[in-house]
Amino acid sequence: MEKTKEVISNTFFEGERPLFATDNLRLVNIKFYPGESAVKQCNNIEAYKCEFMSKYPFWHNDNVFIEDCLFTIYSRAAIWYSKNVNMINSLVEAPKMFREVDGLYLENVKLPNAGETIWNCRNIKLRNVQAHGGDYIFMNGENIDIENLYLQGNYSFQGTKNVVIRNAHLDTKDAFWETENVTVYDSEINGEFLGWHSKNLKLINCKISGTQPLCYATGLVMENCTMADTCDLAFEYSILKADINGHILSVKNPKGGSINAKGIGEIIIDKNCQNPGDCKISLEEKI
Repeated sequence: MEKTKEVISNTFFEGERPLFATDNLRLVNIKFYPGESAVKQCNNIEAYKCEFMSKYPFWHNDNVFIEDCLFTIYSRAAIWYSKNVNMINSLVEAPKMFREVDGLYLENVKLPNAGETIWNCRNIKLRNVQAHGGDYIFMNGENIDIENLYLQGNYSFQGTKNVVIRNAHLDTKDAFWETENVTVYDSEINGEFLGWHSKNLKLINCKISGTQPLCYATGLVMENCTMADTCDLAFEYSILKADINGHILSVKNPKGGSINAKGIGEIIIDKNCQNPGDCKISLEEKI
């Protein structure tokens, strides 16, 4: 049976560790002024309409619920080494948010300075999240479920495993490098060098743009995807099954599998092709 939470409201804290190692708290309309580790090493904490201006407020916490809160740029590296963190309807201006978190749920959250955010986290679910400046976001994450994400930031999802993304708009170069078991549905991905060195990357009903996409990939699957006229030199050294609803500007030295498209502007099979003829290319027309 859950213990009754102590309510602390309409006040402020500052300095070092003001609520260190306290459990079962409901924090309402609290301002955390400059200091460090305000709510560190705690369990069963709820925070409503709070404003965080101190560094490292939630470290080594279990069971955190955060709603209608603001994490200012001064609360950098706010939530690390924690379990079961739920955040809804909040604004996170702080960089380097969420590291080594197991069990992370974000809903209606905005991250305008999302660089180096959500690193080495597991069991993640996002709903209606906006992230800007999100370089290296999601790095080395596992078991990620995303719906309605707007992301601007490069090198996203590097080293992630077991990811499902739906209805996303991703403006990001070098996305999905060295990933395993990633599936993206009904999304737009804009950025060069997409999905290099990936394993079992699936793109379904997606719009792709950017030079040299999807090279050195193994087990790549594309279903009913479109590729913009910036997608040149695609699929180099990749093993794939691609059904493209439209034309591809150019394809270079695919390693194996099959490509179906309405047309391909240029098919480059040169002396560096590793398995000439192993990739079957079917065209409705040639442009």
